[in-house]
Amino acid sequence: MKSWWFPIIFVFLLSCRPENKDVNSIKLAHSLSVNHPVHEAMVYMANLVEKKSEGKLKIEIYPSSQLGSEKQSLELLQIGSLGMTKVSAAVMENFSPDLKVLGYPYIFRDNAHRFKIYDSSIGKKLLSGSEQYWLKGLTYFDAGNRSFYTKDTPINKPEDLQGLKIRVMQSPTAIEMVKQFGGSPTPISWAELYTSLQQGVVDGAENNLPSFYTSKHYEVCKYFSLNEHSSIPDILVIGTITWNKLNPQEKEWLMEAVQEATVLQRELWEKAEREALSEIKKAGVHVSHPDKSSFEEKAEPMLQSLKEKDSHLYELVEEIKKVH
Repeated sequence: MKSWWFPIIFVFLLSCRPENKDVNSIKLAHSLSVNHPVHEAMVYMANLVEKKSEGKLKIEIYPSSQLGSEKQSLELLQIGSLGMTKVSAAVMENFSPDLKVLGYPYIFRDNAHRFKIYDSSIGKKLLSGSEQYWLKGLTYFDAGNRSFYTKDTPINKPEDLQGLKIRVMQSPTAIEMVKQFGGSPTPISWAELYTSLQQGVVDGAENNLPSFYTSKHYEVCKYFSLNEHSSIPDILVIGTITWNKLNPQEKEWLMEAVQEATVLQRELWEKAEREALSEIKKAGVHVSHPDKSSFEEKAEPMLQSLKEKDSHLYELVEEIKKVH
């Protein structure tokens, strides 16, 4: 681990160990703001854990990238210096290749189909695929549908992306998708994106409505195009080092809280989408509803190329599409 931040964070985490040996405390770090529906669900989960365990098990939450980026948090989980984190499935695909499938454009028919996959044996198998990398997926948090937003021009068809630098996550699938649409994909961390948009490092980005709103990116980008090209969930992850230290009762408390928080999070997300759409319109953002068929046509070669490049992933895509 060569990153400059690691020794500082490691010492910080060690210094925060609870003095009460009868209380097991798990540290959870993530990159979202405190008014984000995913953060709210995790706070609910932490409160449930403390209640169910009568204070014997606690979760301490560090939001807003306090302990590093999503990738850095995963690395800390792998060595046991951090207990839990929330990351996008697009970032997790670097540690669990099969999760790439969730980042492919237009593989879900609608939200009901998406939730059915998350809760199915397919979804559970994808969650467990990262355990060989010391990362255990616990649940999917809804992150809605991702669309393009830009500073100076609306994106109503793929050709509108020509010549534009679009921020993407550290995801090979996201990078390939934006290239396929005609844009220039530019990986930048979420914490650095607002400034990058302000300074013109990128011309736009792609994300869901609540993240666009809570990050205040609407202050810089005045065009939001609801093309809904992909639906990449967030994943709640615990390091296997931390998981294996929990006794059976602690694991039961945690998983019960996780399941209840997952149900609540989907409700919070639906409400957050409505609020975000209303508020960004009030802030002067032009919201368009482009014809998705042109984007789907541009994305189709990505799926077809899987037949030759990765037959296993192609079969997984087809399996998802067949679920009704």
